Amino acid sequence: MRKALRWLLSLVVLIGTMGAAGVTARAATAAGPVTGPDIKDQILAVPGMSLIEEKPYPGYRFFVLTYEQPVDHRQPWKGTFKQRFTLLHKDTTRPTVFFTSGYNVNPNPRRSEPTTIVDGNQVSLEYRFFTPSRPDPADWGNLDIWQAASDQHRLFTALKAIYPKNWLATGGSKGGMTATYYERYYPRDMDGVVAYVAPNDVVNDEDSAYDRFFKKVGTKECRDKLNAVQREALVRREPLEAKYAAYAADNGYTFTTVGTLDKAYEAVVLDYVWAFWQYSLLADCATIPDAATATDQQIWDTVDAISGFSAYTDQGLQTYTPYYYQAGTQLGSPDIKQPHLGNLSRYGYQPPRNFVPREIPMTFQPGVMADVDRWVRTHAERMLFVYGQNDPWGAEPFRLGYTVRDSYVMIAPGANHGANVAKLLDGEKALATAKIQEWAGVSPAAGARAAAPAPLAAPDAYLDQPEGRAAQLRR
Repeated sequence: MRKALRWLLSLVVLIGTMGAAGVTARAATAAGPVTGPDIKDQILAVPGMSLIEEKPYPGYRFFVLTYEQPVDHRQPWKGTFKQRFTLLHKDTTRPTVFFTSGYNVNPNPRRSEPTTIVDGNQVSLEYRFFTPSRPDPADWGNLDIWQAASDQHRLFTALKAIYPKNWLATGGSKGGMTATYYERYYPRDMDGVVAYVAPNDVVNDEDSAYDRFFKKVGTKECRDKLNAVQREALVRREPLEAKYAAYAADNGYTFTTVGTLDKAYEAVVLDYVWAFWQYSLLADCATIPDAATATDQQIWDTVDAISGFSAYTDQGLQTYTPYYYQAGTQLGSPDIKQPHLGNLSRYGYQPPRNFVPREIPMTFQPGVMADVDRWVRTHAERMLFVYGQNDPWGAEPFRLGYTVRDSYVMIAPGANHGANVAKLLDGEKALATAKIQEWAGVSPAAGARAAAPAPLAAPDAYLDQPEGRAAQLRR
């Protein structure tokens, strides 16, 4: 139930506008010398491939494509759907990074951190059932982590002959989970995995780790300040819900899925503290108003900025139905206690079932995450997990047992849900960078053996900008 994703459509429109302007202003440059068949022709020669568009970008070729996938990999004769993906092509002699956010794919050129570290190609796959990569009709029973891993395996198999060098899987948040599940089911495909801020909810009904996290994160002063605003938003429920009703009417928002405006309002408010730590830093506590003296508008503004009042409207939920479905059938979701709210909460942390249309059946499968956790603890090989110290999703991380090989869990001090290798302490950052390059089969930059290993690709402000909150996990 983490707000975040409400910005997706506006973010995509903004990025698209910026990208078009930026790319148009630059002359397109071919990605390396052409010594054989054009890469576009090679890709489109693969059965099931279709081109949506090619967008020029200096030093690369960038394609938006679809690949025909079975609706059910166990019964491929039962129909197919077109799954969207993008290809940032540099050179077939470079390694390839297989990225997924676990949600929609960004149709504009982007590089994940491992792609810059190895200076490689990047394949970015849209997760099944996120539109437009949704079968029609949609049998939601075919949305599970094995089917999604099989999508990746099949696309990798189709592209490996064109990109024969080493491959790495990566992703952040739900994308980090996706990369991990892919490795669990197809451990021979990738040469390494870099999973960022990947939650590991092994037992869905046991969430005390999150409660312990919220008792110690940051400082007591900051925790008390956030808790006071959250409590005040429920104390002032009547006037703020009147504001919410006017806001919904002005924007055409409805509440059929969650049920009532009151349930949606409380869901947003109960997100407030979690969402702050997920997206903000301790220094940002200075921007939180004093609940004792704040006006109704100030309380509204801070809750909207951090949690987002559009998040639990029908319109805000629609894009993320596949996520909530998976949270309620396999992934699990947190159910934290918030004792500072007393009896002001009417619904508590609402389950994913409340955020999925009732006509879609859901049954939780309790053994799925335990199986993945057990596999990682005992069989992980060339896997790197990166977490942020102050990220609530890291309260239940992946852990490694004694039998794993060449695998690591690293924590970025003070970081939130945007933690990455660059935010690690120097020693771990050097080790992580070296390992990623080693797994990718590339040599460090000249002089890097004597100094700290560094990314091989030159920085690019456009390609390397964060995906934004659209790529982050919700509850």
